[in-house]
Amino acid sequence: MKINANPANCYAMPSFNLLFKKCLTLLLMITLGLSAGTVYAQSTAKYSKAELSDAALIKSLPGFKNAYAEVNGVKLHYVIGGQGEPLVLLPGWPQTWWSFHQIMPQLAAKYKVIVVDIRGMGSSGRPESGYDKKNMAKDINDLIHTLGFQKAFISGHDIGAQVAFAVAANYPEVTAKLILMDVPHPDDTFAATLMLPALGTPTDKLDENHPFLWWFAFNQMKGMPEKLLAGRVRLVQDAVFKYLLYNEAALSELDREVYAAAYDSPGGVRAGNAWYQAFPQDIADYKNYNKVTMPVLGIGGPGYNWLNYVLPNKATDVKVVKVEGSGHFVAEEKPKATADFMIDFLK
Repeated sequence: MKINANPANCYAMPSFNLLFKKCLTLLLMITLGLSAGTVYAQSTAKYSKAELSDAALIKSLPGFKNAYAEVNGVKLHYVIGGQGEPLVLLPGWPQTWWSFHQIMPQLAAKYKVIVVDIRGMGSSGRPESGYDKKNMAKDINDLIHTLGFQKAFISGHDIGAQVAFAVAANYPEVTAKLILMDVPHPDDTFAATLMLPALGTPTDKLDENHPFLWWFAFNQMKGMPEKLLAGRVRLVQDAVFKYLLYNEAALSELDREVYAAAYDSPGGVRAGNAWYQAFPQDIADYKNYNKVTMPVLGIGGPGYNWLNYVLPNKATDVKVVKVEGSGHFVAEEKPKATADFMIDFLK
């Protein structure tokens, strides 16, 4: 049946019987279409909102606690625990502080571990602006001083790695050592990201030699992604996880629901995408940074060659290691190997 796509036109049809049948069919189609995201979200949810909260998650990590600080015009949520020199961990997209939960206990045996939901992430504030990595570095610098520390080890994964490098570049006096996981700070290699996959390259699973980072472009769109994804953000997250994970079982159903809950709103999508929309400014800022002189460790999964290529351009003391058998999410796919690399470097 051919149906006029505008429901308002139903009122202008000449035959009442035809009008009734066509309008009823159209309304059913619209109703089912609009509810598809809701049905998907409800049918896959296995945990309540309370079970996905920071308060519930922290119970699985004895010795850690949730805390908040107001710095640089934003409220930051962080999780803190352990003893020793401070070690700051910064997560990436599309995750939260929870992405480090498997390595936090091992690290806390030697360091005061501070895992931060960066600006726009999780339980931290979602301001309308300030998502360039230079400004986000000020967030972390101010947090370190607010906690009473003068210097800290700084580590990050993905977007968090970009912020970590910006901390080192802008606040070298605060950065004792720097660890970047699988992703460098935005530079000209980001601007050269391909719009189309190479011929014959799969788009559902990463080919390390021909990466197709489609979300780099999608996340640049302002206003559209939050309208499309609110209520169904896990559809995109699952696609990204499938593409970037070597072992898809490394992320449990609980992990996936924690991350979906953190972004599954217009504000959550908007803030996460703002990190990507700041890339052009980040690239411009990077060109003005001097080489960092503190020791730098790159921990790479599929990003190993990328880190090897980029880091020597902006750091004088660099070591890059490969996490074998891991995809992009090294702290979750190979937690012990990742933590061992970190501890060996920091000591």
